Amino acid sequence: MRDLHLTDNAIARSAMRKALWHILPLIALAYLFAYMDRVNVAFAAAHMNADLGFSATIYGLGGGLFFLGYALFEIPSNLMLVRFGARQWIARIMITWGVLAAAMMVVHTPLQFYLLRFLLGVAEAGFYPGVIYYFSGWFPVCHRGRAVSRFYVASPLASVVMGGISGWLLDLDGVMQLHGWQWLFLVQGLPSALVGLLVLRFLPEAPGKVSWLTQPEKDWIVRELANEQLRIGEPASHDVRGAFRNPRVLLTGVLGFLLIGAITTFILSAPLVLAGATGLATKQVGYLVGLGGLVGAGVMLFAGDYADRRGDRFLNAFWYTIGMAGAFAVIALAPTPGLVMAAYLVFAASCFAIPMLTSSGWAELLHVRELAVGAAAINTMSQIGAFVMPFAWGASKDATGSFTAGLVGLVAVTLVLAVFCLAVRRQAQGRRPGAALAV
Repeated sequence: MRDLHLTDNAIARSAMRKALWHILPLIALAYLFAYMDRVNVAFAAAHMNADLGFSATIYGLGGGLFFLGYALFEIPSNLMLVRFGARQWIARIMITWGVLAAAMMVVHTPLQFYLLRFLLGVAEAGFYPGVIYYFSGWFPVCHRGRAVSRFYVASPLASVVMGGISGWLLDLDGVMQLHGWQWLFLVQGLPSALVGLLVLRFLPEAPGKVSWLTQPEKDWIVRELANEQLRIGEPASHDVRGAFRNPRVLLTGVLGFLLIGAITTFILSAPLVLAGATGLATKQVGYLVGLGGLVGAGVMLFAGDYADRRGDRFLNAFWYTIGMAGAFAVIALAPTPGLVMAAYLVFAASCFAIPMLTSSGWAELLHVRELAVGAAAINTMSQIGAFVMPFAWGASKDATGSFTAGLVGLVAVTLVLAVFCLAVRRQAQGRRPGAALAV
């Protein structure tokens, strides 16, 4: 029996190693460009707003409209992914997304800004929950945190890339009669479409359809995923209405509303906030954001591995959330430039780890037959937060003349978020008999 167990362990390690190497690089590359094109407007903001005469309210509304489009089309997009397959649908997302991201360079009026940001959200809708659903067909729960962290690490690495090159692209102002922010959108947008073509060609559909897994490895993945679904239990309903009646979906959706709303609100204005609080020039702020990306990447990889070993993703998310609340408080007080920069690095260490931890736990809360719609429903509520909060942030800035009131609001939101992390943790632990609940 012991020899059989060792053999199973060897098969498991081999199967997961092969799956990680054949899937993660391409998915991570796609997410790197998707994330870059989602938030590069933050680096363009100062120059674009000045050139086009956009107020903080206009910018905040346009920045948030991306997430409204994303939210409205999240569930339809995931249903299409299930129907057409992950490879075709993720490729479609990347191609349309890249074209629209590059088209941001033609914006001249608030209406054009609003329309393109909304269409960008429609184009990318379904990407992240679609990948989580796709991973649920490849990686059992004890390996999923590691897989999600290595995919989601593309988001902090995107910050490294943006921080490193955005200042140089903005310095191209006047080249070929284009503004620097137009070059930024063009150069960072079109590669997404090219990555979409790579996804269409190389992304594997399912374990049973690939030649690089042995039959014992395929059998092990199928068996482990089937056992996981038995532990979770059959869903009472797995349609759209059933998802929004599911208390686990609703609770996790509120968590996502607070989490993604708070993180997105700050990220969309981080270069402006940091420049004002520290006196750094645009390139120096870019380097600080890039350093934050490196810190975030390292912390995320550690958090994913640690969560797989301990099996308690939401408690880990709670502690990172407390750290993020403290970072917002320090930045609001702006005691010294050095402390503000240190607080930003604490924010960067937390803001990428928390969504990775919580989203990798979705499959522990939902049966695979309700996961596609359930994950999309959770992300829909999350993206509504990312629409509402940046608009409120921009209106607050215009009304008060500073970001302080908005930062204080983020402290309050993040502390409430910490409470919801513990509430969702209780739901997740309740589906694992015998698991300890003590904090």
